[in-house]
Amino acid sequence: MFDTKFKNEEISIRSEKIGLGESKLIKIPVDRLPTGTLIEIPVYVFNGKELGPTVLLQGGLHGDETNSIELVRRMLIDKSYKIHKGCVIVVPLLNIFGFLSFSRELHGKDVNRSFPGSRRGSLASRLAYYLMKEITKNVDFAIDYHTGGAQRSNFPQIRYTPQDERGKQLADIFNSPFVFPSKAIPKSFRNECFKHDIPVIVYEGGESLRLDEHAINEGIYGTLRILRHFKMISDTVEIPENNSSISIEKRSWIRAKAAGIFNSKVENGAAILKGDVLGFIMDTYGETKFAVKAPKDGYIIAKNNFPVVNLGDALFHVGY
Repeated sequence: MFDTKFKNEEISIRSEKIGLGESKLIKIPVDRLPTGTLIEIPVYVFNGKELGPTVLLQGGLHGDETNSIELVRRMLIDKSYKIHKGCVIVVPLLNIFGFLSFSRELHGKDVNRSFPGSRRGSLASRLAYYLMKEITKNVDFAIDYHTGGAQRSNFPQIRYTPQDERGKQLADIFNSPFVFPSKAIPKSFRNECFKHDIPVIVYEGGESLRLDEHAINEGIYGTLRILRHFKMISDTVEIPENNSSISIEKRSWIRAKAAGIFNSKVENGAAILKGDVLGFIMDTYGETKFAVKAPKDGYIIAKNNFPVVNLGDALFHVGY
């Protein structure tokens, strides 16, 4: 299904050339702080000696999604990118401004809603522009790592664009606990890549500003499965197999029917049956107690970890 005319014979980023068998760290200057401090984006390029696919592995598109950054960092430290065939381009942290301010956004703008971007636009727009023009132009496909936001934790899951058959193939190889098609959001990185015929799968695991060992490990294992499948790394690399990947067809949120203190009674990722009590919402004075029940059989693919909720707040994301 993938084209055999791969792109890694020579990689070009910001006028730097990386040939077969070469590795290089390229630092892309982005902007300066008001203090004059230069902000650069580190891009690692590992080009194998043999022709193969070029893969972009990207963390920190949202600055507060620390799991995505840690996942990519650990693979760098563990030398998981010892590439024999093809090329891996690694961006551990794209939105460095958001990271420094513990924020999803960059100067009030969401980079993942700023594509295709403009080199004369806002900082978020410029970052999106250079990501596409300098880095993504080289790749055959990409894995974009994310987490849940607003204190909601996503159980490890892969999302792919419904019309993208190659994206579905990559999702199956990744073999995350949950996998499902998800419509690409306008002006997002995945949507822009789809327009350019570049498959992108999105890995979601854990929540923002909090490390989750299970989510980090699942992301690493899935990435290694893809690299091994395309013979980019040695067949001897040990990767735990996941025999319980579940394909989700429909999803919906269970929302709070009252305000109060929310106490969950189920684990993230759990299978649930219609009528199961998933938790309780209690008022702060102990006078009322509302049971939150499952509307039908399914799986918890994300849950709200914040105990104080208002009417209509999302509590559980359920996959069917």
